[in-house]
Parts: sequence; C-alpha cells; structure tokens
Amino acid sequence: MKKIYLVRHCTAEGQEAGAALTEVGHQQAVDLAAFFESRKIDRVISSPFKRAIQTIEPLTTRLNIEIETSSKLAERVLSTQNMPDWFERLRVTYEDFELKYEGGESSREATNRIVEVVDGVLKADAENTIIVTHGGLLSLLLHHYDNNFGFEQWAKLTNPDVYLLTSGKLERIWET
Repeated sequence: MKKIYLVRHCTAEGQEAGAALTEVGHQQAVDLAAFFESRKIDRVISSPFKRAIQTIEPLTTRLNIEIETSSKLAERVLSTQNMPDWFERLRVTYEDFELKYEGGESSREATNRIVEVVDGVLKADAENTIIVTHGGLLSLLLHHYDNNFGFEQWAKLTNPDVYLLTSGKLERIWET
C-alpha cells in the first residue's frame, strides 16, 4: 500500500519564495528528520520555495535521497494586489472554490495543481513518498479528500505539520 506523507514546511522568515527557515524552523527540520527516521522513504518531492527545501534537507541528507522540486507545489497566490483584508478574503475562497481575485488562482485551480502531483505519485513506482508544500495548498488537498477540512482547519495547521495519505484516507501524524 502506497504511503504519501504530506508535509507543511517549518517556521519561516516570510512568505516570499526565497524566505528561509528561522532558527526555530531549522530545529524543527532536524526534529522532522528524526520523526521520519524510522519510516521507509523512497522519494521526496518539494515546492521549489527555499523554506520547503530547507524543511526536508536534513532528512534527505541523512537518507541520501535527491529532492525533486515541482512548481505545482508552490504556495497558492491569492492575489497580486495588496489586500489588507486578505484573511477574510481567503475565508471566502473556502466557500466558493471558483472565486478568483486579480492575479491569483481560485481554490479549484490550486487544488487541481496539487492533486495532479498526488496522482503522479500514485502512478509511480515509489511506495513511500514525502510531498513538501505550503499551508494554503496543503489545506486544499486535505479538503479534496475530506470535505470537512476548511478554513478553520487551515488556521489550525502547524509549522511543520504532517499528514499521511493511504488509500484515499487521511491521518494527521504530527503533533507539536
């Protein structure tokens, strides 16, 4: 049975693509590597954002596994416009999956991106894969498999966070 570990990156200095992990985030990445130490891992696919790669590097270095990057795992762009009320606007996108703000992508479009990555993993030979991404995108994937996962659950995700996907079933396996 295939196991897909869905990982939200560790604590970072910011939201831009080049934002690095904080000092706390680097320690979390070491803790995450220890968490996965007893699990068999065949493949790692990550967002190309620096914080996502830094999250999984301690583990891939330990296991001598290459990190594959995929732009499909990059964080969702809500809008290219400054939105002081972004929190409320984000909430609405969990109710209307077709809603799209200027320069951004809808929840449906973002969901389709990450589901495409998961579908590819399901068709590949590797049995145990880690996917490293961002909270917004991860929450949409979790909603794809569990309609009860929405905005409120997104707000409760931690940095890092880990879910296990097996046979279409989700289980949160990281506790901070």
